Amino acid sequence: MKLSLAVTGLLVLLVSASCHAITLKLDPEIDLLVLDGRKISGSLLKGADSLELERGQHQFLFRVEKPGSDATHFQSVPMIVTFNANASSVAIRLPSLDNRRERNAFDKALNFQLIDERGNEIASVRDRLPKESDSDLEKAMVNYNRNAQAASVPRFALQSASLPDAKLDLDFAWQDAGDLPSLQRWFERFDAATRQRFISWMKTLRAS
Repeated sequence: MKLSLAVTGLLVLLVSASCHAITLKLDPEIDLLVLDGRKISGSLLKGADSLELERGQHQFLFRVEKPGSDATHFQSVPMIVTFNANASSVAIRLPSLDNRRERNAFDKALNFQLIDERGNEIASVRDRLPKESDSDLEKAMVNYNRNAQAASVPRFALQSASLPDAKLDLDFAWQDAGDLPSLQRWFERFDAATRQRFISWMKTLRAS
């Protein structure tokens, strides 16, 4: 009975969240590393062309990779962008990166655009992750957000520190329901704040 209520609650929560969500469109050349202070799992993004986010302020750490031979493979510096959006979708539009001059200019100028569903540019603050940053990117972003940098969001540092890495996979929610993998994958498409609210609600239900 509790599992049934939990699944119903999840559906209500996620449908409600989707009505007030932003679709983040994922370009295959963009490697999303940290979102709102939380490291992004490769398994979460595998095969996905978008993620659902709550409307409001967000912060991405990402880099651009253009595969090629050893001489032509390009990997940008890790870039940070912070923005507030009230749009239906958000995408990162990249400039031409076909030669060394364009790629060097991109690393220095961070000349990408954040655009909405109409192609209009969304105001944003950009920065690059300091070269001396910790190799643990989530920890590096916690430090960045604590240090009043150009694109810092202090609450993302607090959020990351206060939420243990609880895997956010809801194994406890359907440990006896092996027929729900698709629902779990849907759950994983939502941002950490939405998932954490459901986990908190689920813990309360299980304790009652």
